[in-house]
Amino acid sequence: MHTNFILRGFGHYAPERVLTNADLEKIVDTTDEWITTRTGIKQRHIVAEGEASSDMGLAAARKALAAANMAASELTHIVFATFTPDYPIPSAACVLQEKLGVSGQMCLDVQAACSGFLYAMETARGYVALNPSARVLVVAAEVVTSRVNWEDRATCVLFGDAAGAAVLTNGDADETPRVVDIMLGADGGLGDLLTVRGGGSAIPYKLGQSVGEEYFVEFQGREVFKHAVRQMTGISETLLSRHGLASADVDVLIPHQANWRIIDAVGRKLGIPVERVFSNVDRYGNTSAASVPVALSEALELGVIKPGHRVLVPTFGGGFTWGAMLVQF
Repeated sequence: MHTNFILRGFGHYAPERVLTNADLEKIVDTTDEWITTRTGIKQRHIVAEGEASSDMGLAAARKALAAANMAASELTHIVFATFTPDYPIPSAACVLQEKLGVSGQMCLDVQAACSGFLYAMETARGYVALNPSARVLVVAAEVVTSRVNWEDRATCVLFGDAAGAAVLTNGDADETPRVVDIMLGADGGLGDLLTVRGGGSAIPYKLGQSVGEEYFVEFQGREVFKHAVRQMTGISETLLSRHGLASADVDVLIPHQANWRIIDAVGRKLGIPVERVFSNVDRYGNTSAASVPVALSEALELGVIKPGHRVLVPTFGGGFTWGAMLVQF
């Protein structure tokens, strides 16, 4: 029996508080012009005091379930992509399950940094392939600002907090939106180029110690840019080729929303006109694993994605990890 991977509903959420570039000018030595020309980012959303990844994930999940016309009790699996869970234990997926008011479902966290949503979606496809009656909630939520050094102007201007969600099930061959295919990759040999090292077993906490820079996002920008563009472009071309397609067959390109320079470079390398490239990085910043589902959900909401559209979604994150997803709407 052939499995058809149908996306039943999408949802996204961003915290109410907005931090503009003008606000950042008061925090670090930077300017709106400096941030905008280098990143394309004008503002980002920041969680309220006490608001965690699971809280944002809950808001996005409720919207996705409503769009899917499904109750949380009908779910069989919850897969939660994040590198900023509420706690090391219990998992963000288990915390979200409790907040949804349900129990019994298999719950799993996936950590692939900014590639997390695609890694989680491929995991969900595996569960549906094994059990065609499965109903999987895939959530990506990040409080990236909890791992940002607000004294480092090179990193703190880039990131924001948000959540996105989707419900995946089996379905008929003619149903849409349908996940046509996903390809993933990684290279652990380049992991040192983008890190959050503090707090793991290699650099454990000690009672009463001060928190150093290793507890926050650190990266080598030029190297990350080079690898991000190369890997997102390469895996996108391979994925399209596997299905006898070319860039001209893509109606909407939605890359990981890292910054506009990367988004623009990927579009140019693939030969996809800028008018077919969707970006909301100017309003959200880089929300890590949440960036792709937030962009997908918003593009649908705004009518950018229309029935019949073929949508290509490449991503790249720490690890290094990368991937691409092809969706037929």
